[in-house]
Amino acid sequence: MSDRTHTTVPGRGQEAGARLSAGAEPAVGPLSGVRVLDLTSVVMGPFATQQLAQLGADVTKVESPEGDNMRQVGPMRHPGMGHIFLHANQGKRSVVLDLKKPAAREALIELAAQSDVFISNIRPQALARLGLDHDSLRDRCPRLIHVSCCGFDPAGPYADRPAYDDLIQGATGLPWLMQQYGAAEPCYAPLTLADRVTGLHAVYAVTAALYARERSGQGQAVVVPMFEAMAQFVLGDHLAGLSFVPVQGDPGYARLLTSHRRPYATQDGHLCVLIYNDGHWRRFFEAIGEPGRLAGDPMFASHSARAANIDAVYAEVARIMRLRPTAEWRQLLDAADVPNMPMNTPHDLLLDPQLRASGLVREVEHPSEGHLHTTGCPTRWSGTPPPHETRPAPQLGQHTREVLSELGYSAARIDALMTIG
Repeated sequence: MSDRTHTTVPGRGQEAGARLSAGAEPAVGPLSGVRVLDLTSVVMGPFATQQLAQLGADVTKVESPEGDNMRQVGPMRHPGMGHIFLHANQGKRSVVLDLKKPAAREALIELAAQSDVFISNIRPQALARLGLDHDSLRDRCPRLIHVSCCGFDPAGPYADRPAYDDLIQGATGLPWLMQQYGAAEPCYAPLTLADRVTGLHAVYAVTAALYARERSGQGQAVVVPMFEAMAQFVLGDHLAGLSFVPVQGDPGYARLLTSHRRPYATQDGHLCVLIYNDGHWRRFFEAIGEPGRLAGDPMFASHSARAANIDAVYAEVARIMRLRPTAEWRQLLDAADVPNMPMNTPHDLLLDPQLRASGLVREVEHPSEGHLHTTGCPTRWSGTPPPHETRPAPQLGQHTREVLSELGYSAARIDALMTIG
């Protein structure tokens, strides 16, 4: 039985010494033929490389003999195949190399020489000690795009500090914002938000660097730092009065920070509603039988007036929303073309007709983990559609022999390198 549901081209043509294994199908997707060497773990890097795999890249994940930490985070059906690992590593092959050993490091460099992209989230200093930084690889891999996903830009004083999602959320002000929003105490967003935002920065960095290489013929080093990526994300909304020199007011986008900005309680549940522009407000007041209120109430009369009184505006909408049940509100607001959506749970998302129709949520059979819910590619392409099916998330070291054989290693040489079965 094949370890994949869709076979992609493992190389990138003549330039990468590409070879198709017997029976392989041609790859599809906008990144078809791009070979990515993935030295990442946990969430940020694996999320980025999973997106690249969904776009058709051939991603080889290099793991230590202990494996990616996220393999051990349950729930799981079998040891080493935790739920987050399954989602963040679909579409990849797994190779185990103990990089403490010189022979394993040499194998990795040989793999890098046949790759388009080398991406890691090892701290830059540790990467340099292993001889895997851009300067060390440049002579042997002049066309390689070397992407370092790290905590902090190496030009700053925090360069050597460890970075995790919680730390970066805190350092970029998210817990402070949550308290401004109304939380009793500072708290983190209940998502690996910094990891995933930074991962998306890494995806566009890779694709832009590939484009640049097509014009220059040369690879380059790209640094993708979490702190800077998230600081840009936060400051874009919340610089506010700090935008100006001298300062003209406090930080914070008031509409996002009002404690009344939340799903509205109805008679029998909750509904997410955003009445935003003049047209929305006019139709909303007409729908509830108050057609003159937009012009007659100074608090609602213009976008600037509503922004200046956002607490009172949202509190009044909250009062009105409690007067009817959810289903009646949805019918009324849809008829008036006022934006609204249900307040879903993760269970609801699995059944959502939009996500099912678009293919984002789907069910697959994993060779070892059985029947799974998983997510597909969220983008749609007319000319180079991503593969509908990708490799299932790999078991630890599952493809070590396969990948090293493609590199030209003999069985004896592979046996000497392998640290697991």
